[in-house]
Amino acid sequence: MNPLLNKFDSAPFSKIENHHFLPAIKETIKSAKSEIEAITTNKEIPSFKNTIEALDFSGEQLDRITSAFFNLNSAETNDTIQKIAQEVSPLLSEFANDITLNHNLFERVKSVYNKKKELNLTIEQETLLDKKYKGFSRNGANLPEGKKLELRDIDKKLAKLKLTFGENVLAETNAYELHITNENDLSGLPDGAKEAARSIATSKNKEGWIITLDYPSYIPFMKYADNRELRKKLSLAFGAKGFKENANDNQSIVIDIVKLRHQRAQLLGYKSHAHFVLEERMAQTPKKVREFLNDLLEKAKPAAQREFKTLESFAKKIDGIDQLQKWDSAYYSEKLKQELFNLDDEQLKPYFKLESVINGVFKVAEKLFGLHFTEVHDIDTYHQDVMTYNVLDEGGAFVSLFYADFFPRKGKRNGAWMTSFKPQYKKEDKNERPHVSIVCNFTKPTETKPSLLTFNEVTTLFHEFGHALHGMLANTTYPSLSGTNVYWDFVELPSQVLENWCYEQEALELFATHYETGEVISMELIQRIKESATFQEGMQTLRQISFGLLDMSWHTGESLDTITSVKVHEQEAFKDTQLYPDVAENCMSTAFSHIFQGGYSSGYYSYKWAEVLDADAFEYFKEHGVFDKKTADKFKKHVLSQGGTENPMTLYKRFRGQEPKPEALLRRAGLITK
Repeated sequence: MNPLLNKFDSAPFSKIENHHFLPAIKETIKSAKSEIEAITTNKEIPSFKNTIEALDFSGEQLDRITSAFFNLNSAETNDTIQKIAQEVSPLLSEFANDITLNHNLFERVKSVYNKKKELNLTIEQETLLDKKYKGFSRNGANLPEGKKLELRDIDKKLAKLKLTFGENVLAETNAYELHITNENDLSGLPDGAKEAARSIATSKNKEGWIITLDYPSYIPFMKYADNRELRKKLSLAFGAKGFKENANDNQSIVIDIVKLRHQRAQLLGYKSHAHFVLEERMAQTPKKVREFLNDLLEKAKPAAQREFKTLESFAKKIDGIDQLQKWDSAYYSEKLKQELFNLDDEQLKPYFKLESVINGVFKVAEKLFGLHFTEVHDIDTYHQDVMTYNVLDEGGAFVSLFYADFFPRKGKRNGAWMTSFKPQYKKEDKNERPHVSIVCNFTKPTETKPSLLTFNEVTTLFHEFGHALHGMLANTTYPSLSGTNVYWDFVELPSQVLENWCYEQEALELFATHYETGEVISMELIQRIKESATFQEGMQTLRQISFGLLDMSWHTGESLDTITSVKVHEQEAFKDTQLYPDVAENCMSTAFSHIFQGGYSSGYYSYKWAEVLDADAFEYFKEHGVFDKKTADKFKKHVLSQGGTENPMTLYKRFRGQEPKPEALLRRAGLITK
């Protein structure tokens, strides 16, 4: 019996075998189609309940199965799962098109939409009705039949290309190793990083040490290794992913994806993919995004150039470096930071044992939102490293199931993300609570040391946990409006705002204790963390702006027919933000998974956009105290629990009492003083 075809609450991972997925997905697509058929053949006059609501609750089992499957494809993949993904993606794309291009279904939706003023709907119901109608119109329901077929073909191709892009990046990451046999080549590397490199070598039955392109291995080497030639070698390998004209090359895939997205947008009556995407974002138009990024660029660039000159002078002074290169960036920045603030990750890591940081983020959530986390061991997981928790409110009521997966492994892509295995919704007088997961790639414990996090990893954990809170505290009626189902440039607010607590004494004293002595982090170290928070903020801002501009350059449809070289196009997009000399062998776009595999196409700017929101929101917390219950309750009530039930600016103003002001971000970044 296929365990995926039984109704389940938490995903039955231990019972699932790879061969279960394809038949289960095919079967539940069939069931979901029957549910759609029942809506379209209903003899009753189309109503909100029998059409819009019925549509939102359809395909529940299919959603549950695909949530589990695609998380496995990111967090615990293998050749078989990747092969299944290549089969499944076109099927799901086809099914999505079967819905949005279903003429009879659209006629029913349109019939309800046209009489919405008479229906006396709640705000949430109005939002759902608008979303369903736009879901059809923005996906070709108004197109003639021939054009609908063209759209289906484009969507199928895009689904496969995006998957292949991601598989190629993962294959390139896994294929590379820097094998070191001379210990002198590890000079400068902290003991923990050396031990981790030794452990990787041992796991591959090799002598010496191995550095990989996984972040916990790559970043410490780039930051601390004194051997400039080896830093260069590693940096070149990292920057060449998907850009080597081998079996994993992504250059033609990038151009194919971009052209297909543009074709799709034009087919639907939009000027470009960016125009299509941004219609459903707070920013609304490519023009507004460019203005936002260029305004930030104007304010950040002078600071970035000053910081770069300082770094150049510093590298020249201590090592006689005449021309700073990209592989020097992290190394000399870390040395300069130590000199200016007498602070480095190695000093801080003993205070950030992973288990303590997990407890810390739980305590912060308890103080702000009254949540309690209890580890449980009877929930199925897809890997032994995954931890599970029951989340309860102050009254002991069940809020959410929470999964946490922290360590890198071969079948797991780089980076960190939050996902959901079950959404929150209300049906038949029952509030179904969500199952939420965060996935990270932190340094594993070794034989002599527990997992000790860098400060950057601490903020990453808080960031993903902020997304998780958005999912956990959801309290809406409809699954498609629940939790993180919000405009893409609003989704980063809960995650980015939570990072602010990592810099606050009241929060750090809850969990930052030395793993050997139990000593609480000193006020002096906290002060230095705060002072160093704006270190090279101009350069960091410029870097983020460059990624946003690159994203927009690919998706606004300009000169698409003349693009013959991914690299040349990229250089043009980067020209106003470039500080380091270009590296001919490297290309960002061919491994830019956020925009070519994930959901950030025409949306990378949203990280900076959300920083404006989060800086403004946190200023409000600080005015009343970082653990002020009243402010936290407002944030929970108007932002975290509401999902996508209303326009995000309306929700934000209800919490804050005003629109966000970019000055809060510029103040926090030290780019302005008032």
